[in-house]
Amino acid sequence: MGGLVFDQALADRLESAYRTRDILRRRHLVRDALGASTGEQILDIGCGPGFYAKELLAEVGERGAIVGVDNSPQMLAVAAHRVEGHANVTFHEADATSLPVEDGSFDAALCVQVLEYVPDPDRALAEMHRAVRPGGRVVVWDVDWTTVSWHSTDAAAMERALHAWDEHLAHPALPRTLAGRLRFAGFEDVAAEGHVFATTELVPDAYVGAIFPLFEEFVAERGSAADAIAWADDQRALDARGEFFFSCTQFCFTATRPTGPTRA
Repeated sequence: MGGLVFDQALADRLESAYRTRDILRRRHLVRDALGASTGEQILDIGCGPGFYAKELLAEVGERGAIVGVDNSPQMLAVAAHRVEGHANVTFHEADATSLPVEDGSFDAALCVQVLEYVPDPDRALAEMHRAVRPGGRVVVWDVDWTTVSWHSTDAAAMERALHAWDEHLAHPALPRTLAGRLRFAGFEDVAAEGHVFATTELVPDAYVGAIFPLFEEFVAERGSAADAIAWADDQRALDARGEFFFSCTQFCFTATRPTGPTRA
């Protein structure tokens, strides 16, 4: 996953970020798209600190179950603590391209901002197709980072910052090809909906505010500390003058595994 190391420090930071206004909005949109109901078996791929697992418990009830998969033991430890006391939630340490689950064992699966980090998203989608039952549904959410519109007084510095960020991603513009990839994996009823996350304030509750510290780090790691400081100071100065602006489009894809034979 490029430059992101999902260690305890990052787990702690994401724990805070996932409580912010825009991330809460995103979880609401994802859960609406998934449409979980009582008694369902749900697979959460790249479950992170377990916020979806905890929230979906209320929707599937005691007769349902949640299985979370993540390749970070630190994230899984946080997730396990979050759902402590619930017997119908289990977690596995594994990659999205090798899911430790039985064929056709889930009513639905979700995968939120994970595949843009996976070198082989087609393999991951094939695994998702294998995991859900015929008629089962999936929700895949990723960001097209080329849709970012970010005001700066130094266009060249902003271009370098965005390039540094892209370097930690396997697929910065994955949503452009996700519909085709889902169909190739054997899914049908593929649909996509774009959601704009925009703000005129550099505040922690905004999506960009939640990830701003990570942006600073990548600018510094792939350039110089002086460049990173100058770039970040420019953004804070714009915010102080009431001139800050950021926007990006995130895409929610839904699809269904056919009930008949498929090529996948």
